This record gives sequence, structure tokens and C-alpha cells, in this order.
Amino acid sequence: MYYLECDRVALRQHHKKPRFMTDEIWRFEILLRKREYLYNCPPSQRWYNFIPLIFHKVRTIILHYKYKRLQLKLGFSIPLNVFGPGLSIAHYGTIVVAEGAKVGANCRIHEGVTIGATNGTSHAAVIGDNVFIGTGAKIIGNVKIDDNVQIAANAVVVKDVISDRGCTIGGIPAKVISSSSSELNLVKATELVNKERFYL
Repeated sequence: MYYLECDRVALRQHHKKPRFMTDEIWRFEILLRKREYLYNCPPSQRWYNFIPLIFHKVRTIILHYKYKRLQLKLGFSIPLNVFGPGLSIAHYGTIVVAEGAKVGANCRIHEGVTIGATNGTSHAAVIGDNVFIGTGAKIIGNVKIDDNVQIAANAVVVKDVISDRGCTIGGIPAKVISSSSSELNLVKATELVNKERFYL
């Protein structure tokens, strides 16, 4: 529920559920989180859990089918357990993420982005919290990107980005082009949700 609520806030959705025939990206993120939950929290394999286990497997198959169908429709190739809470996918369009990648909380990602491995390995980027990834950006290889970084459109990142307070990187290969952090270009949904829970 926490991940679902953070994603809703990050997407700036004010409805409780996706609207009929619209909100496909939000619907996709919900399916992503449900699949992650079923994958990470399977029922016990003991004999007295036979019925819950069958129900779990049937539900997993149905969600997998819906997830794959919506992935193809939207152009996304996003594996499970990559993105932290507060994911915001900005638009339809090709987004390819390697299974070895890890992305922190409150990531806003645009179309045409690739987060990939290289040299035949499964090692991919480790990206911090509150990172904005602009249209067409490519993050290739086992690189580390610190919190509060924004990656400009069409940047190609092949080296670590170390920044205490955040910065903007751009170019081919990407380098620091500004001291501006990602703060104005995304919603720090985890902070908002945690604050709301604190006051309840």
C-alpha cells in the first residue's frame, strides 16, 4: 500500500483509482507493484496452504498477462524490483531498464530512456533518490548516480555522478553542466506520504 500511495502522489493523481479508459501509466505502475508484492511475498509451501498457494499462482499468472500486455502497449520494458517508491513515468514511449539496475525513491523518468548493462554483464546503474531522467537519456553500465541529480535530455551517462547537493548533467558523454538539483522537476512523494501518516 505504501508504494502504491507514493506512486499515486508522484504521478499527481487526485483520484483514488485510475479512471476508466484513461490513466494507463498509473494502471501500469499499479500492476508493477502488485506483481512485485506477489513475487516478494509468496505464501508458505506447507500442505495446509494448498488453496492459498493455488490462488496465488492463478493471480500471479493473470497479473503477469495484464502487465505484459500493458507493457507492450505503452512501450515499457521494466523488470520487477528496480524502482523505489514514488515512481513517476511521465509519458508513453520506449523505456528500457536492465534487470540489474537499482533506482531509489521519487524517480521521474521520461520516454526514450535506457538504463542498460554493458560488456555482457548484468551489472547496471545504481541510482539514488529524487533523480530526474530526461527524454532520451541513456545510462549505460555499472555507474553510480547520487541523490538529487537531474539528467538532461539525450545525455549519455557512462561514469559515476557524485554530488553532495545535486546537480544537472548533460551531453555526450555526460558531465556536470549546472549546480541545479532535481527538486523543481519531480515530487518527493515519500516525504509527503510519510508526513501525512505522521499527522494521522
